[in-house]
Amino acid sequence: MTRVTVWNEFRHEKTDAKVQSMYPDGIHGQISQFLTAAGFEVTTATLDEAEHGLTAEVLEKTDVLIWWGHKAHEEVADEIVESVHQKVLEGMGLIVLHSGHFSKIFKKLMGTSCDLKWREDDRHARIWNINPSHPIVAGIGECIELEQEEMYGEHFDIPAPDELIFVSWFPGGEVFRSGCTFSRGNGKIFYFQPGHETYNSYYNKKVQQVIINAVNWAKATDNIQPAYGHFDALEK
Repeated sequence: MTRVTVWNEFRHEKTDAKVQSMYPDGIHGQISQFLTAAGFEVTTATLDEAEHGLTAEVLEKTDVLIWWGHKAHEEVADEIVESVHQKVLEGMGLIVLHSGHFSKIFKKLMGTSCDLKWREDDRHARIWNINPSHPIVAGIGECIELEQEEMYGEHFDIPAPDELIFVSWFPGGEVFRSGCTFSRGNGKIFYFQPGHETYNSYYNKKVQQVIINAVNWAKATDNIQPAYGHFDALEK
């Protein structure tokens, strides 16, 4: 069984009544519910736990880590970022959601600012599937319609993705590369844009299906680790 750890700051839900109403069990709670129903073994972790809930033992038992952060990126300890970074290089999958684009771990893996345009205007969004043969879009159809979602717009300062899966359109005229895959070392990374804390995006069945599909795509494999450093000649 694939083991998933859902990490969330869990700060908005404690202080903002609108967020509390939308996600009474926390964003991590909502995500863990539909992943558990899909048959995964799910653990949650939050910022204010010891070691942010991402101890060596937790990471060792994690095939895919899901990351949601927003207002407290800088409070994540650098040593935890290093631990997560190393696990990704070793093969742990990483799914970065919404404002997690500004997390320390995503910026470290991308090597760029990961900055973008944004606007909260309570309007709808259309997420277009532009890679219909990819396993992440299985069962999604041509697009995902969201009643409300925060506008994210280009330029999104990331490296060119290995694969571009979704492009979003917003009523203000902006477009955004909203579903992107990357590989780092033996690890697979998927960035997915929907998930503003006051909107119901994580209740949308197609958004849920994308995340479920992404877990199956990103999960750790049995691929061998490459050898580095001094290497004896194979030919004598």
